[in-house]
Amino acid sequence: MKESSFAEVVEQIEPGMTVMIGGFLAVGTPEKLITGMINKGIDNLTVIANETSYPDRGIGRLVVEKLVDKVIVSHIGTNPVSGKQMNNGELEVDLIPQGTLVERIRAGGAGLGGVLTPVGVGTKIAEGKEILQIKGEDYLLELPLRADVALLKAWKADRKGNLIYRKAARNFNPIMATAADKVLVEAEEIVEVGKIDPARVHTPGVYVDMVFAGGGDGE
Repeated sequence: MKESSFAEVVEQIEPGMTVMIGGFLAVGTPEKLITGMINKGIDNLTVIANETSYPDRGIGRLVVEKLVDKVIVSHIGTNPVSGKQMNNGELEVDLIPQGTLVERIRAGGAGLGGVLTPVGVGTKIAEGKEILQIKGEDYLLELPLRADVALLKAWKADRKGNLIYRKAARNFNPIMATAADKVLVEAEEIVEVGKIDPARVHTPGVYVDMVFAGGGDGE
């Protein structure tokens, strides 16, 4: 049985962890798990995500509470607190082009040694990275990304952890499910095994360690 209580799931997240958090501008982000992390003061985190969301939503709430030491993201522009902390030396920010970020996570999930991309060649992004030439073209070797835990938001789950995401909330959640040592899921609804059409499953339960029913929030 992968169904767990909220408290049991939050207990798996510890200070100092590298954490992947699903969502795109907080759509598809497990807000209740983030609230649990804030209430417990789980700090010194490295967060891998698309962005740092907004000050009052999603990952941005962790940043505002100064629980995050480093973010690996595609941008921080929608959260002025992230920029302020970066400029003050309180938050380390590793900016990665969005497509490259996704492919690095995919590589981490697939057990690959990295991905080759022309994106960033000749820019600051290339600093300190290996450049390989293939058929006369330069490519950056971008290394895989993995996390200690991935925190995901599903619309519906069954008791064995098979997941369906709703509309745009699908975004980063499925790929992050493959690239963490432990996958923790906040689902709006948990149903009995067999109630989800196998053809509709976005993330198979084999990837999921724990899931709890968090109720709906309109996403």
